[in-house]
Amino acid sequence: MRHASNDLTRRRLLALLGSVAALPCCAGNRSNSVTIGSKNFTEQLILGEMYAQLLAQHDLSVTRKLNLGGTEIAMEALQRGDIDLYPEYTGTALVNILHAKPGGRPQEIFPRVKRFYEEQFHLTWLQPAPMNNTQALATTQRVAQAYHLRTLSDLSTAAAQLRLGAIPEFTHRDDGLPGLQRAYGGFRFKDVKLFDIGLKYTALVSGAVDVVVAFGTDGQIAADNLVVFVDDKHFWPTYQVAPVVRDDTLQRSPAIATTLNRLSPLLTDDVMRRLNNLVDGQKREPEDVAHDFLSRSRLV
Repeated sequence: MRHASNDLTRRRLLALLGSVAALPCCAGNRSNSVTIGSKNFTEQLILGEMYAQLLAQHDLSVTRKLNLGGTEIAMEALQRGDIDLYPEYTGTALVNILHAKPGGRPQEIFPRVKRFYEEQFHLTWLQPAPMNNTQALATTQRVAQAYHLRTLSDLSTAAAQLRLGAIPEFTHRDDGLPGLQRAYGGFRFKDVKLFDIGLKYTALVSGAVDVVVAFGTDGQIAADNLVVFVDDKHFWPTYQVAPVVRDDTLQRSPAIATTLNRLSPLLTDDVMRRLNNLVDGQKREPEDVAHDFLSRSRLV
């Protein structure tokens, strides 16, 4: 249940042009080149650009293969050696790659995922960011204050008075509404209205619903000053992001780890919400948003 950008045509072209422009002049010089991949939604494009721009500052010839598609496509490209690294989420790895049950604390999930990737795929997870792009539920400041809501436990008991705005799959998946009902009890909403993914926040802000399905770093959370409910029973796994790198790439270019690990601590929920909103809400290009952030952070 990851979210996708609705306007990627121009970005696909830019990513392709960036890849061509960044091809090394000497095709055989793999020791001085790195190929960056990403999945096909806004946050991934921003992160992929950050990685590419940072590594280009450290005498590496960078090729971009951004906007590849979903997890399976990106992972296959990494294993084949078509790309050297891409940003991945700990929760995605846990559920989609390890095929483990969702849930758990960050300090449990990351070591488990990291060890599995090293042993099974010869891939290394670098330092994870504090941001958490997990599944979530969100509401307006007005509704949260009126019903005294802060946690999912609070919401589970108040749900009978509230209307939920959801995407269709949320109503029947184990990590959606049925799972919440089992984990927390309650969660019997007064009404459940289904929306396309791009319309749910409009419905919330307009007052058509009281609560919506969200992701933790959605740009609209920042744009509309929304409240994200605390998952106090840790029902959803943590979705921290980190670069996943081929071991042979790190062996020939160990500076990749130290360079990208300087970025990770800066990527908080608030930062990523703001950056995502600059692209999705204000229609800026991911490469420009990435460069501005890296420049303000004195990383480039």
